[in-house]
Amino acid sequence: MYIPLKPPKDKPARTYPFILDPFQKEAILCIDNNQSVLVSAHTSAGKTVVAEYSIAMCLQNKQRVIYTTPIKALSNQKYRDFSDEFTDVGLLTGDVTINPNASCLIMTTEILRSMLYRGCEVTREVGWVIFDEIHYMRDKERGYVWEETIILLPPTVHFVFLSATIPNASQFAQWVCYLHHQPCHVVYTDYRPTPLQHYIFPAGGEGIYLAVDETGKFREDNFNTAMTILQTVCISHALASSRGRKGGVKDTSDCFKLVKMIMERNFAPVIIFSFSKKECEAYALMMSKLDFNLAEEKQLVDEVFNNAIAVLSEEDRQLPQVVSVLPLLRRGIGIHHGGLLPIIKETIEILFGEGLVKALFATETFAMGLNMPARTVLFTSVRKFDGHDFRWLTSGEYIQMSGRAGRRGKDDKGIVIMMVDEKLNTSVVKNLVQINPEYILERSFFQFQNYSSIPSLCERVSTSEKELEKIVVPREFEVESYYKIKQTIHNLKNERHVFITRPIYITPFLQPGRLVYVKNNEDDFGWGVVLSFKKQEEQNSLEGPTITVDVILRVSEATAAL
Repeated sequence: MYIPLKPPKDKPARTYPFILDPFQKEAILCIDNNQSVLVSAHTSAGKTVVAEYSIAMCLQNKQRVIYTTPIKALSNQKYRDFSDEFTDVGLLTGDVTINPNASCLIMTTEILRSMLYRGCEVTREVGWVIFDEIHYMRDKERGYVWEETIILLPPTVHFVFLSATIPNASQFAQWVCYLHHQPCHVVYTDYRPTPLQHYIFPAGGEGIYLAVDETGKFREDNFNTAMTILQTVCISHALASSRGRKGGVKDTSDCFKLVKMIMERNFAPVIIFSFSKKECEAYALMMSKLDFNLAEEKQLVDEVFNNAIAVLSEEDRQLPQVVSVLPLLRRGIGIHHGGLLPIIKETIEILFGEGLVKALFATETFAMGLNMPARTVLFTSVRKFDGHDFRWLTSGEYIQMSGRAGRRGKDDKGIVIMMVDEKLNTSVVKNLVQINPEYILERSFFQFQNYSSIPSLCERVSTSEKELEKIVVPREFEVESYYKIKQTIHNLKNERHVFITRPIYITPFLQPGRLVYVKNNEDDFGWGVVLSFKKQEEQNSLEGPTITVDVILRVSEATAAL
């Protein structure tokens, strides 16, 4: 039976200097009622407000709370953010351990799962667990980590799940209810505080073309113009190639041209997403001719960077990536990928957050929950290599990365630009920008999803049984009797065969010179003459001795030729 949520009697655990959105108010009401909640909203919609409130309530009630993230970079950022808001905060990432006995612990989901496996005392004291970016549960390689963690947590724990927009949020909430025997509410909104404009840049072209406006309307005329330009460029490159000149449709100068245009139009800061570490570095180095920072900003970059690398040894400070990254950072250009030292990545995140990095070249991991919005997002490609082959970005991946565009309270709209070097169908673009990412956990909580289909399957069985009862067979009793007699004869033949082929009965007939008929399933060898037989006792065998019979058979000329 549904029981409506009650308004809190006590003073709120945390107040805000701004008016909360309706979905934030509803989610906070669930937390005040000590009931789990799944908040499904777009990137930058304000889901962190809900997490902050649950932390404040736990600290007020002297409870321990755990905040989990999918990657270490996000754990580091949340630790910095929450340390400014709350006093008792700790960090566990595997690389770094800070204040492990804190009331609010921030860690990756893998760390929490490991603690649950070990039966760590900390997990028994937890009142709430916050799962940030829970939609990454659909990840083929790591999705099971979230599933196991949710299953292993004790039933006394309440949950806050923060997720991007997902179509089967209610089914996920039902699964949590089924596991932990407690209510789990779904608070869903498709409202985006800062609308996005999606542009296409045809490789080799001179301008960008609005493909989907801020209202979600597809501009087919602009799209067709962009594709026509792309086709013209492809033809010209083909002609140049046939004349012996080098060239290709994808040109790094296009990225240079676009970033320069973005800066001139004051659309910075910009995140440029590439899908390999090598591309990230190549594009960033190409930009080293440009300078986006003022002299005062360069001094701040030097100060932050030097303070950060002070923890490294003198030898580590001479590493190529440490030495080469500072000149780029001083110009307002950053690189962010998994191959960088953690301290370098964290420093770049801080500089980008402070507005000292104007153009950040990053791989898609930067979009995994890091609260680092920009005004513009640029895709150097809409294809990626997933370990098996090159494929189009899924709508979920595109929405997650493009969601970094548009800073709430600073920009009236976000700008997303796709660099395209091959002809697209209109359906490809529409599928990318539509708010319909893949189902969360398509392969997870599989057993629960099967259980949920049992009622419909039972109904189908019942319908089939009723249809069976309606079937009338003429002289059914006689047909049934005939079938039973035939089955009895078949069974008796099998029993007789087993009986007469037992060694005790068949051995006397296997004397040399005896005629035997040899047949094995479908192979009919005809009559043959017994030459000899041998009986061999098998140790520890329950089936008795093994008998080998030598038989001479007549074979055809064709068989003999083989």
